[in-house]
Amino acid sequence: MKKNLLNSNFKFFKFFDKNNIGSIPRIFLSSILLITAFYYFPAISHLITRENVEFQNKSKAVLAYTLNNEDQILDEKNITLNEKDLLVDIFSLNDLEVDSVRLNASTIKQLFEDTNYKLSDVRKKKLVKPVALTLLPNEIKMIENTTKRKEFFIQIVLPLVLKENNNIKLDRKRLFSIINKSNNSSLEKKWLEKKYKQYGVPSKDLSTLKIRMDEIPVSLAIAQAAKETGWGTSRFAQEGNALFGQWTWSGEGLKPKEADESQGHKVMKFNVLQASVRAYQRNLNTHKTYKEFRLARAQLRDAGKPLDSIFLSKYLDEYAETGQQYVKIIQKIIEQNDLKDFDNAKLLPSSLELESLI
Repeated sequence: MKKNLLNSNFKFFKFFDKNNIGSIPRIFLSSILLITAFYYFPAISHLITRENVEFQNKSKAVLAYTLNNEDQILDEKNITLNEKDLLVDIFSLNDLEVDSVRLNASTIKQLFEDTNYKLSDVRKKKLVKPVALTLLPNEIKMIENTTKRKEFFIQIVLPLVLKENNNIKLDRKRLFSIINKSNNSSLEKKWLEKKYKQYGVPSKDLSTLKIRMDEIPVSLAIAQAAKETGWGTSRFAQEGNALFGQWTWSGEGLKPKEADESQGHKVMKFNVLQASVRAYQRNLNTHKTYKEFRLARAQLRDAGKPLDSIFLSKYLDEYAETGQQYVKIIQKIIEQNDLKDFDNAKLLPSSLELESLI
């Protein structure tokens, strides 16, 4: 190969000598060849690199959560999306200044008593006090009575899930208002642009945005949080506010103790519990693995039926490596703990804007 290249080079120079071509034309032709080589080299290099890269799809990865300024191919049509656009509101929530003091279990229980926040009342009246905690108490794992520990965990997580669902309800209400208009204001157009990025819809298709911008059944979210954290007792929940076991490869997180050193993933760490809930919902609402989940949810909406957590859980078999076994466990948690009682619960308003949702 090397010899053939050298021979062709010699023949090329002999051509110049035989035709008495001077140095200036030689320099000119050499320059063209050099410029051409530099022009095509990046494209060739990119093609070679791309062929050798091995991608890994992890549906629990919260859109891979790379946090390294690289784009990820995330949606169904393999369009390259920017994770910063998808997760900017989660990052901002996660970066909020919060009180670093962790309330103990007894203080939280007293808070619930003072506000008359009881699950028995919620099951009957379907109204939840807006008590939003930022951290789980360490003592939750010391509550020996299983029923009391579960109820305490539900009391903490329930307002957080309802709050995020309320945020989605308000956005969805505004979206339908925009869809029903023939002309939209510049403010509405800017809002749409923001939501297209937030929900990973570069095609700017309103029907796709409508399917993605929707709630997660409360009972399903609580059941998954219970499963992933052992009802709030896991190290990831205690140290990282990680309620849903979402992974990261380069962001801030906690390394599983049993994980192989060669495995690069960690469990994503959050500063506040609310950020964990929002990231979980954004994961289910945008990741391509949960496309069928979203379509099933949209079909329930079109049929005027409630969002059934047992039915929708069937489409979460890829949330964990155990597949259908994971789905059965989630369904069992929902049924044994009567979590569907909370699906129609409303968060008591902390603002006039939220009052319209009750």
